[in-house]
Amino acid sequence: MEIKEIFNLARVPSILMLGVVYVAYVLIGGVVFWKLEGDLGKKDISLLLLNKKSLLTTYTCLNQEGLEAVAQVVQDASKVGLSLKGNFTTDGFWKFTSSAVFAATVVTTIGYGNMSPSSTAGQIFCVFFALFGIPLNLVVLNRVGKYMLVIERNISDFLEGKTGRKTCTRFSVHLVSYLSGAVLFFVVPMIVFQMHEGWTYSQAIYYCFITLSTIGFGDFVADSNPDNVYPDWYSVLMASWIFFGLAWLALLINHSIDILERLNTHFKQRWGAQAQDKEPDNAEGDNPDTQVEEEDELKKTPVTQ
Repeated sequence: MEIKEIFNLARVPSILMLGVVYVAYVLIGGVVFWKLEGDLGKKDISLLLLNKKSLLTTYTCLNQEGLEAVAQVVQDASKVGLSLKGNFTTDGFWKFTSSAVFAATVVTTIGYGNMSPSSTAGQIFCVFFALFGIPLNLVVLNRVGKYMLVIERNISDFLEGKTGRKTCTRFSVHLVSYLSGAVLFFVVPMIVFQMHEGWTYSQAIYYCFITLSTIGFGDFVADSNPDNVYPDWYSVLMASWIFFGLAWLALLINHSIDILERLNTHFKQRWGAQAQDKEPDNAEGDNPDTQVEEEDELKKTPVTQ
């Protein structure tokens, strides 16, 4: 086997072109974020420095060391989910319900970053928990997504048999599936988060997308404000929304792969038919060398023992 066949060098140009497009896409995104957020970030820094100066001027007994100590207390309290606005204490982040939601964010690779294990045993357990949980999560979501896709196809086939319109029926079923998922996993959670978290609708829909796409910035995290009192069902709703929302996303991915595979098969058949039409039907028949070889093969008689 030659080197070209081993490394499949014929595909290198297409891979390089795809890599160039990928890098260009990322760099363009970086430029857009830089222009949109860069000036705002500078204004935020200037405002924070002004507030710091005003704080030190107002509370003359507080020096730089005291301010750093207060800031450290606030940061530590934020990490464990405690509120400093009142004289009451809470259970912090590590309640059973919050811990279950954290476990879900680990195996789904969302990783908000607002809470993390601090003990050595917890960190080691998190490593092994994620090591086995992430593949298990991918398998489960893939199976659920394929199951939902099968149900969608069965509904399409049933309606096709009733109506006799294949294209229109499939398009309608896919459209209803997409709209239902968008309402169930984006619009309804947006309203719930706006009511219980106090976010704007744009912040709520932003959080829904960042969560279900497993980006998980952590700038907005539901069920984590220590100043809010959440109902008991809120954490259960959060975990269920994350799981079934990711399953719906897996359905979209499987459906997209199905569409791409069908398009690939269609274009292969179309290009193959065009290539066969261009080739002469009797290309081998017009070659005298081929004809001589065929005559020699016919003249040979099989040798039997």
